[in-house]
Amino acid sequence: MTFTLPSPRTPDPMSAPPLRWGVLGPGWIADQMVGALRANTRQEVVAVGSRDVCRAQAFAERHGIAGSHGSYEDLVSDPDVDIIYVASPHSGHREHALLALDAGKHVLIEKAFARNAAEARAIVERAHATNLFCMEAMWTRFLPGTDVIRQCLEQDLLGPVEVVFADHGQPLHPHGPQRLSDPDLAGGALLDLGIYPVSFASFALGGLTAVTAVGELAETGVDAQEAMIVTGKDGGTGVLHATMTARTETMASIVGRKGRLDIGERTQWLGAFYGPTVIRHQGRTDHEPAEWQPDVDTSDPHHVGLHYEACEAARCIEAGLTESPLLPLDETVAIMGILDGVRSQIGVRYPGED
Repeated sequence: MTFTLPSPRTPDPMSAPPLRWGVLGPGWIADQMVGALRANTRQEVVAVGSRDVCRAQAFAERHGIAGSHGSYEDLVSDPDVDIIYVASPHSGHREHALLALDAGKHVLIEKAFARNAAEARAIVERAHATNLFCMEAMWTRFLPGTDVIRQCLEQDLLGPVEVVFADHGQPLHPHGPQRLSDPDLAGGALLDLGIYPVSFASFALGGLTAVTAVGELAETGVDAQEAMIVTGKDGGTGVLHATMTARTETMASIVGRKGRLDIGERTQWLGAFYGPTVIRHQGRTDHEPAEWQPDVDTSDPHHVGLHYEACEAARCIEAGLTESPLLPLDETVAIMGILDGVRSQIGVRYPGED
């Protein structure tokens, strides 16, 4: 019998209603996001803000953005901006999200959402109080391939999920971005890389309830790597790993009693499980594996797929929603709680944490 994986239900990014975006923090990920928005959507990036006005102006000039501001306060006060994309280091997310919300702006906040669960709750409470849209920019959750996986879970094609495997390793320390080594900026592997396998396990296991972790610290006191065992609300287990000292396969599997999904491809640059990549299904029988391939432009120099999260935000805001059903705020806070548990067990604490 021939088995076929479901087709993604993800709407065309060009169909998302255009919003006027302001970029808070003109770093690398913001550069990738703006490029993806320009290439694939009708979203309008109208302003950028930085504490360094020259940096803001250079970013604006590079991307053809009309407005540039030398302070975050000026950016969030810009009347031409509908929504703020918070792309500052993790250590600033709480402050910058609250600044935007208090100015009446919706927010899309880069992952990890904050340094810890307490900061995440503070952001969520303010978003609820202001009746504004708020979402974590965990781009994987909004990709077409993720909807293929979502339908497999919804249709019980795998049966009860027994275990999820996921890893994410990049050789970013000690010769990568300085912020990853800096405790003051909430550096380390966990919030930058480990968030991917943890969020993926939360998605596949219906939420997470507990974590056991071991890890290794860098010389600056941030985490260099961690291995994690998580428990899912639906009874399964996740076996997860993250490191910023070596390149790993960055693949994932969801193993159920009726079948298995393998997400990722070792032989192509679009192979990481958290991006647009191949998905293969293997059932308990000996049928040929069913396969789904993403329809992506491999010549696109930008982080392929970042724009889907912005389009989800735009659709939700047009519909009058204050959060996305694909990544509810309660789940974002719960994931931050799991990350807190990892850090507590391996001995990482950021300066100034409550």
